[in-house]
Amino acid sequence: MTIGEIKMNEFKKAKKTVEVSIGNSVRILRELQELSQNELALISGIPQSTLSAIEHDKVKLGVERAKVLARALKCHPAVIVFPGWDVEQELVA
Repeated sequence: MTIGEIKMNEFKKAKKTVEVSIGNSVRILRELQELSQNELALISGIPQSTLSAIEHDKVKLGVERAKVLARALKCHPAVIVFPGWDVEQELVA
């Protein structure tokens, strides 16, 4: 059988293999906006040392910090707090 003969319905959707922590989601969002930790600290009012600890998952984010970071990073807090949440899977369940 050649590749041309394989039907698309025979393929399975790839499964997610990488988990993203809350700290990683903060770092990714910060880097996508080309911000340094110092710049995010100025925007958010959260000390750079605390941002570093959050990004390395050494400090829990907490609800209030999540809101502050979401405003600073221009995203919904859920993007930060639930980085690995699969909406489609939850709708099926």
